[in-house]
Amino acid sequence: MKYLLTLVLAFSLAAFAGELKELKTGDNAPQFDLKNYDGKAVSLSAMLKQNKYAVIMFISTQCPVSNAYNGRMEKLFESYGKKGIAFAGINANKEELVADIAAHAKDKGFTFPVLKDEKNVIADAYGAQSTPEVYVVNQKGKLLYHGRIDDSKKEEKVQSSDLANALDALLAGKNVTVAQTKAIGCSIKRIGE
Repeated sequence: MKYLLTLVLAFSLAAFAGELKELKTGDNAPQFDLKNYDGKAVSLSAMLKQNKYAVIMFISTQCPVSNAYNGRMEKLFESYGKKGIAFAGINANKEELVADIAAHAKDKGFTFPVLKDEKNVIADAYGAQSTPEVYVVNQKGKLLYHGRIDDSKKEEKVQSSDLANALDALLAGKNVTVAQTKAIGCSIKRIGE
């Protein structure tokens, strides 16, 4: 019986690990169609139909690391949104309700949509593990950058603006020099954890 339980647990962990396979640059980004906190539907395909690139940001209302980036996320949207880059925040945390997301987005002055990923379906498809964690996708649906926004929770200590660097390179018609970085933040609280 003990062997059987060990085997079942090992299989379950392997299956879970398989679900969270990390996307690599050049991979096809999973499509999604989620609702903004106000009920409006937002899809990756619609974002890319109207823009050159899309930035997908997994964020949280409760994570202090994600919250340290609230102002920077909005500034990035304000700066790059008018250059043909769509932005969307996705909240996949099981305990953060749509009402919490709406209040948080309004309180922080977000002008980009913040979508609710019920049951972590999209977070699992992307392999997203933390908040904040970002993905940049081109019109062909290919992942071009994945990782952190920058290298410091404290804005005044930022040495490398990784997301902005990637977006600047893409807008200049260049390849992204550093296309993969390690996102550091709070873990996404998934269903079943």
